[in-house]
Amino acid sequence: MKKLKEKKEKGVQSISLPPSLTFGEYAYSTIEKQYRSILKQEPKVLADEDPEHLHQMRVGTRRLRTALQVFAVAIDLPESASQKRIGALARILGGLRDLDVQTADLRETYRPQLEGSEKDQLDEVIKILTKKRRQAYAEVEKTFGQSRYRELKNAYENWLESPRYTPLATLPIRTLLPDLLSPLLSELLLHPGWLVPADYSSMEDGETLHDLRKAFKHVRYQTEFFTSFYGKSFQEWVADIKLLQEKLGKLQDNQVLQQLLAEHLPRQADLPTLQSRIQQTQSDVLSDWDEVRQRYLEPEFRYQLYQMLLNPDENNKN
Repeated sequence: MKKLKEKKEKGVQSISLPPSLTFGEYAYSTIEKQYRSILKQEPKVLADEDPEHLHQMRVGTRRLRTALQVFAVAIDLPESASQKRIGALARILGGLRDLDVQTADLRETYRPQLEGSEKDQLDEVIKILTKKRRQAYAEVEKTFGQSRYRELKNAYENWLESPRYTPLATLPIRTLLPDLLSPLLSELLLHPGWLVPADYSSMEDGETLHDLRKAFKHVRYQTEFFTSFYGKSFQEWVADIKLLQEKLGKLQDNQVLQQLLAEHLPRQADLPTLQSRIQQTQSDVLSDWDEVRQRYLEPEFRYQLYQMLLNPDENNKN
């Protein structure tokens, strides 16, 4: 399998894409890149000196899992390298990463805004989360030492050495781009989250927005695989999806914090300043949500998105 040549232009790494590039060749390149990125972070995660390495490894597992979904019709992977195995690893890493994010929010964002008894009560919650974090790290450490994890890595090393494909792998990747991306766009545009206003009050609406965040994440990871085939308008749209995912992610983090406080604080606890700050964060995150969702509901804008996906080469000329 020939590898795609990478080059750097103005400090940004790009990939040289030959016109004859096949579906299988691009699948191989993408899967190898995501797998190697996971492997690179493993010793740094075990060192546990910088939470960023854990974050990057978790993102790597998510991207690899998405790549397996995108290229499933072109590749033949062994069961030990399946999406299910990657998903299980992602969940283990995610449990530790979520605790890092939650503790950092409480310690660095909210604690400096509190005084007196509110700060003391919050410190008790932080202590509990710190203990849970040690337990979650032990679980990650245990996972890396298990035979199941070694089997996962061996499966990828063997496949990369001798990849197996389906007949579809021989088709040109450019021919298939609309087929790969249009269903993804349809799923996103048909999501009920676009109908939830910024001033929603029901728990059901909150869950719907949480599910929309996951849809944004899936769209972002998948479209990022194909930015080299499209031009500026596509890249700007992918950046927009990333921003929306991050905003709704903050909303979800807020809801998780509320649940943690309810779980770990005594019933008589009173933290009005903290609750006020959390509510303000939610308001800030959703300040332009109604404007955004109305744009995505406009027929003309939706049509433009489909046209963009159908004409990759035209987009590259812009």
